Amino acid sequence: MQIHPLITKTKDLKALCDRLAQGEFVCVDTEFMRENTYYPLLCLVQVGNEDEAAAIDPLADNIDLSPLLELLTENEDVLKVFHAGGQDVEIVYNLTGKTPFPIFDTQIAMMAISQSEQIGYANLVESWLNKTIDKGARFTDWSRRPLTDRQIEYAIGDVTYLAKIFPKILNKLIKTDRGHWLNAEMEKLADPANYANDLELAWRRIRAPGRNPAVLGRLKALAAWRETEAQDKNIPRGRIIRDETLADLASHPPKKQVDLAKVRGLSNAWKDNDIGKRLMRVLNTAEPLAAEEMPEKPKRGAPLGKEGALVADLLKLLLKIRAREIDVASRLLTKSDELEALAAGVRKLQILEGWRFEVFGKDALDLVEGKLAFAVEKGRLKMTHIDDVANGDATVHSAKAMAEAEAAEQ
Repeated sequence: MQIHPLITKTKDLKALCDRLAQGEFVCVDTEFMRENTYYPLLCLVQVGNEDEAAAIDPLADNIDLSPLLELLTENEDVLKVFHAGGQDVEIVYNLTGKTPFPIFDTQIAMMAISQSEQIGYANLVESWLNKTIDKGARFTDWSRRPLTDRQIEYAIGDVTYLAKIFPKILNKLIKTDRGHWLNAEMEKLADPANYANDLELAWRRIRAPGRNPAVLGRLKALAAWRETEAQDKNIPRGRIIRDETLADLASHPPKKQVDLAKVRGLSNAWKDNDIGKRLMRVLNTAEPLAAEEMPEKPKRGAPLGKEGALVADLLKLLLKIRAREIDVASRLLTKSDELEALAAGVRKLQILEGWRFEVFGKDALDLVEGKLAFAVEKGRLKMTHIDDVANGDATVHSAKAMAEAEAAEQ
């Protein structure tokens, strides 16, 4: 694989992207800083495929990233490969209003071929290539110039290794016929709605203080105002006001600006400075939240009862067993709240549809209906259908019998 020198010129970037556009995939990673700015500051972009790789300096004088951004968001013939790419995709969206497409995330893909929930890049490299990554440059200041050779070498490794691992993961997905398991997860990663920063919806990220329309109306107005202030100053929103202080102001709005000095989380200066005046203006003009915007009441779920709760526990045990048996991350199959709903009698569930029904939901339903049992055979826990149980050394426990027994003991 050819490793190019750090790219700082638009013409070199365009030539690289023209070549990468002829391949089937391109691996992408970014280095950024977001501690002191509203939007992440993009400091380095690494791209590569099986033939070549390079790091691109977006902070270089007069460099135009258009060739790269067009490759990522406009060229649908090239698959864009990331590892834990959510923040990388967010950066591309902030620059273009679009997301890379089509997209493949190796961290997500690992859930379909292993029990790894959120495997880190270093562990991915070690497990597939038996190589150890030097993490020494991981937490350096990527905005400083010039970049050191060690920094660039570390950053390039994020795509050179990935270019070797991706085909191996893809091959295993093809062999196991599990690629389609990931379609919804990859679509979710590429959905622009996940990265849009709608000021009108900013309040939904804050824990709502109750369901009072007047309080929520103030919270909505304050949250939108905070976003605008943070954008104008290019600082993280928490540097303006923290979430808990915002919620407190919405619940207990001060009557006069001088009262801001008494609000925990605000400095004394707010009682007579300009930002304090702007905050009071927002509070005084906020309208109650419209009925159609009111958040839904928290779902309590179907009542489980004692026996249902025990069946839910058995379903969770079944999930662990099945995930181990087929070597898949349990989170890809289902989550605890869905299992509890199944135990409570709900049948319109994701695990009872498509591939999830075939590999797990069918047995989960049988377990709830007393057709499936746990068996301990030679010291190992397994599942078996009641009709298939033969007289032998196995100790069999049906879900219904176990639930009834434990309920009786209580």
